Amino acid sequence: MERFFRQVHRVTTAAAGFGGLAAIVGSLFIAPAAMAEPIRGAGSTFAAPIIAKWAEIYEKARMDDGDFSSPDWTVDYELVGSLAGLMRLDQPELDFAATDVPVSHDELLKHGRQQFPIVLGSVAIAVNLDGIDKGRINLTGPLLANIYLGKIQSWADPAIKAINPEISLPDQKISPVTRKDGSGTTFMFTEFLSSASPEWKAAHGADTLIAWSVGTSVEGTGDLIRAVQATKGAIAYADFGQVERANLPYAAVQNKSGQFVKPGPDGVRAAASTASWDEAKDFSVSLTDQPGEAAYPISGATFAVVPMRGQAPNRYRRVHDFFRLAFETGSKDAEALGYVPLPRQFVSQIVKYWLKQDASASQ
Repeated sequence: MERFFRQVHRVTTAAAGFGGLAAIVGSLFIAPAAMAEPIRGAGSTFAAPIIAKWAEIYEKARMDDGDFSSPDWTVDYELVGSLAGLMRLDQPELDFAATDVPVSHDELLKHGRQQFPIVLGSVAIAVNLDGIDKGRINLTGPLLANIYLGKIQSWADPAIKAINPEISLPDQKISPVTRKDGSGTTFMFTEFLSSASPEWKAAHGADTLIAWSVGTSVEGTGDLIRAVQATKGAIAYADFGQVERANLPYAAVQNKSGQFVKPGPDGVRAAASTASWDEAKDFSVSLTDQPGEAAYPISGATFAVVPMRGQAPNRYRRVHDFFRLAFETGSKDAEALGYVPLPRQFVSQIVKYWLKQDASASQ
């Protein structure tokens, strides 16, 4: 399902809580007086709610409490999934793609693009089971792989009961719901299954598009959530924030340390704290199945991929400006939607990356 989030924001020079960050970044943004085009993005449905909120904040800030708005203070974001977003970067009018699957340094270099994370989050395993509260049912990677391989078909299966001795599970058919569009959420989920199950890795591996052998496939997170709500016995994977807002029960998932951890900010922070964020590799990193007792094993980041080669500087600088303001003022909005904002020191690292990339593009 495709739809647009059109919203905007006016940039202030103050950078509350970020010290001199605005002064550093000020040189990145040159507002073109004659330009009246929105910032155009496409991609991740995982990050769509927070991008929409940040776009709303951006417009208000650019308007500076006035009544006048302009198209170049707006952000048009198209929800097409990570894969389609990256494919649309070949279209000259697109300013950025949002992807939950990091692009390799070599691929970025080949096409003259840059990449940086914008927000962190987790993929929740949502279920529709009567009498099961949020985080009360335990699941493991091998169990999930066997469910999606069609080897476990009932909630009363002994393997599920063995790790859930304190809850009553119904003798009910498991109805998996999956994504049929190219989805970074699918990649994060199947990357976890591949790390947990050699059989899954051999059969399907980690990808944005999977030839699912069981269940019902739908397009987009919204349809997936609705399918779970309408189907008793359903199981699905989706962004934690959207699962939480739908008030669906979800599982605690066993991590590499053997602990059952609920999705949400604490588990994501624990996973991110052990990862190596390398600026020289355009911050390409996976948060899946990170070590640590508190780490949630299906954590991930959404990245912005921005064309640099052949672009007028004002194009990519506007993208930087949009995300700069999001980092400075949008942390609470990210948390309210179930995401984890980037740590302050990480934002400073990204700003330095922008400056370095901008200097290289100008040569």
